[in-house]
Amino acid sequence: MARITLQDLRHSYAPDPKTEADWAIKRLSLDWDDGGAYALLGPSGCGKTTLLNVISGLIRPTEGRIFFDGRDVTDATPEQRNIAQVFQFPVIYDTMTVYDNLAFPLRNRGVAEAEVDRTVREIAQMLDLDRMLKKRAAGLTADGKQKISLGRGLVRSDVVVIMLDEPLTVIDPHLKWTLRSKLKELHYRVARTMIYVTHDQTEALTFADQVVVMKEGTVMQIGTPVDLFERPKHVFVGHFIGSPGMNVLPCRVENGQALLAGAPVATVNAAAYRGNGKRLELGVRPEFVRFAPTGIPVDLVKVADAGRFRIVEMRHAEGTIRLLVPDGAAIPGSRGHVQFDPTRTQVYEDGWLVG
Repeated sequence: MARITLQDLRHSYAPDPKTEADWAIKRLSLDWDDGGAYALLGPSGCGKTTLLNVISGLIRPTEGRIFFDGRDVTDATPEQRNIAQVFQFPVIYDTMTVYDNLAFPLRNRGVAEAEVDRTVREIAQMLDLDRMLKKRAAGLTADGKQKISLGRGLVRSDVVVIMLDEPLTVIDPHLKWTLRSKLKELHYRVARTMIYVTHDQTEALTFADQVVVMKEGTVMQIGTPVDLFERPKHVFVGHFIGSPGMNVLPCRVENGQALLAGAPVATVNAAAYRGNGKRLELGVRPEFVRFAPTGIPVDLVKVADAGRFRIVEMRHAEGTIRLLVPDGAAIPGSRGHVQFDPTRTQVYEDGWLVG
């Protein structure tokens, strides 16, 4: 296992970066604990795979240092760092059997055959591959091949970090839940540091203890799934996490009181505003909005059925407000009022949480 420290890290693919836009990874410093499960989450092109490859040693950062358990590995190769990386498309030997694919990393390091056999069978059992050890890898489904790719990292006892780059992209949707659950189970069993790259919030939030949300090379927030949902530090995080995402509405703050279209709205942090922002917004998740006899006036726009609840979209003078209504619950006519949970409503200044 390894504690990973990134110190004043930046990376650019440009030979002579001059502007912020030239940096694929903006300046960041991070500490990740031994044995943790982490996710790098963000839209395509946000820099998460670049960051993963910097940590693994496939890319040397333009600036900054990388430490594994206090040891500077900035110039070390992936082999010297003792990492295993599972890519989006499985890297296996199709002509070999499942057994030989799993055994290859150990045999390549001169491990005794008895130890190879014990380790391969143990890992195969963990991955539900034990009944197909004699099959050629070419005949397996995509999820079976991805299990082999993962298993080749797990067989090595010297691996301190396992990195997974969009590992479920090629997996059939109905198998994703099973393999995602297996990854979580494996993390508990092997207790190694794992870093999981994905653009899928469900994958990130169900796998990771801590999620790093990125946008355009910048780390927007690091936190637990609960942190990201209940207290997003930036409106981007509020939009990106959740389905539907957080409601964001322009507002004003006067004497510590948030005002929406001139009407007061109770929040948890308006009193902390010091009058420096160019843009002020209220943020509240649809889960924390409800219909009420009085409150914020709204007009009904549409209702979408989402199974156990319905997503109701309302129009307000300052923009769109979405809320979730349990299936079967009454919805007012074309006009009504909504109220926000005051303990879940927050003010954002130029996109960032006030206070």
